[in-house]
Amino acid sequence: MTAVSSVATVQSRSKPRRLAARTAARLLRLPPHTTDFTVGSVRVPMRDGVQLAADHYRPTTPNPTGTLLVRCPYGRGFPFSTLYAASYAARGYHVVLQSVRGTYGSGGEFTPMSHEISDGADTVAWLREQPWFTGTFGTIGLSYLGFTQWALLVDPPPEMKAAVITVGPHDTSGPRWGPGSFGLNDFLGWSDMVSRQEDASRIRMLLRQLNARRALARATSELPMGEAGRRLLGTHAPWFESWLEHTEPGHPYWSAMRLHHALERCEVPVLLVSGWQDVFFEQTMTQYEQLSRRGVDVALTVGPWTHTHLTTKAAPTVIRESLDWLDSHLAGRPSNRRQPLHVYVNGSGWTDLPAWPPAMPEVVRYLQPGGRLGDAVPPETASPATFTYDPADPTPTLGGRLLAPEGGYRRDDRLAQRADVLSFTGDRLPSDLYVAGTPVLELAHSCDNPHNDLFVRISEVDPKGRSRNVSDGYVRGALDSGTVRIELDPIAHRFRAGWRIRVLVAGGSHPRFARNLGTGEPIVSGRRLATATHTVHLGDGASRLVLPAGARPPSAD
Repeated sequence: MTAVSSVATVQSRSKPRRLAARTAARLLRLPPHTTDFTVGSVRVPMRDGVQLAADHYRPTTPNPTGTLLVRCPYGRGFPFSTLYAASYAARGYHVVLQSVRGTYGSGGEFTPMSHEISDGADTVAWLREQPWFTGTFGTIGLSYLGFTQWALLVDPPPEMKAAVITVGPHDTSGPRWGPGSFGLNDFLGWSDMVSRQEDASRIRMLLRQLNARRALARATSELPMGEAGRRLLGTHAPWFESWLEHTEPGHPYWSAMRLHHALERCEVPVLLVSGWQDVFFEQTMTQYEQLSRRGVDVALTVGPWTHTHLTTKAAPTVIRESLDWLDSHLAGRPSNRRQPLHVYVNGSGWTDLPAWPPAMPEVVRYLQPGGRLGDAVPPETASPATFTYDPADPTPTLGGRLLAPEGGYRRDDRLAQRADVLSFTGDRLPSDLYVAGTPVLELAHSCDNPHNDLFVRISEVDPKGRSRNVSDGYVRGALDSGTVRIELDPIAHRFRAGWRIRVLVAGGSHPRFARNLGTGEPIVSGRRLATATHTVHLGDGASRLVLPAGARPPSAD
């Protein structure tokens, strides 16, 4: 390519991305641009000879703010080009937006999460040699782009001075097998999407997208799971069966995908961003707790968001707080952040907190006969409640922490009406009740089948009787007999006066979690099904809900 044609190519790619950045700034109400920028293509060599494709966003200013590295498997076009490159280049940052191995023009084969430690380190080695490099850099990105940041932090480069990790897992075995059951809907759907995302036929791609939800629903309903998944995937995503076969998160198979060392070694200032309904939320909380305990400069923002909201309705908050964090740690500018935690209390609004969890009183509600939830301890003679879980007709997923668009806060009235779900509903609250922290459900539980799961949920019921999910918990292989203690998802939530709290208990939530077949057969090949009859004992307050809750919202005071 001649010098003239190279310049023309850079300009032809730069103009639409500058326009997109300005449009996004207006729509998202972002701080004003401080500079123009150009976009050029680069190739980054890896130690094994593979070259990775990247775009370099170069601000046209003699005094750049800093350098940012973004490593992505989903391409270098919209929305990533706008949200994680152009928006920062227009404010003075050099940005390298790189496609990970085996994706969008990068050499090698894409094997999820397997090469990110070495490829990230090689990219930083290349970055050091660039004449425009500002000497230090930060990282940004969500989801898989967050995992690539944790991969760098396993052995943090000395030049790395800041990270903004949005809904980014550090252990990708966890969301698949964390509660002991495979995250079927999310990770079969993700495998299908990512393995076909570069299909050259736009017509075929459009038809697949139109049929994607129906095809995924069909695949998740069939058995055996390995064969059903392969029918959906065809020749793509060769990793899927291996994910199903390795059922223990601690198995050596997952070692390249479990980056717990990053939490032990990281000294880099990290801004964590998540949503109460994000699939990786519990990992974000673990990251905050461990880094905070070690004295690392860490901050956390949690909004009322799902995973998909982070590139849509959450984008204004994410970009503004990211710019503030990066400007503070890369450019030495004063920060606008008042407290380490910036959290959204559902039903109330944003608040700033010095630490998580905030100090809250303890409120106990007992599961009672007749489907009631109250503060009175049931008598010792109270009859137990029973239900039968049938894997041939598994209890369905309604809302919750999913990658899929069906996730988040959803009406779940029909769950409470199912015969395979126990429902316990409290009286109307006389005043507002604020819950901030981790709810715990203690169940005196027995089951006639040792192969059984428990799915539990707290919902809120409005004055018209409409119910909506608030927090979930799941455990695979619950005890045949004894007390099961289930920690639900952490929440910050206002239950309004006049509303009611509801507890649901079921034997599964399919297809969010792969159904327990009830026979102990391997999940990848199992076909036989057996029911499980669960008994929840209520007498003498044996089963109860413990809430970190009070009449006042959590605050920094």
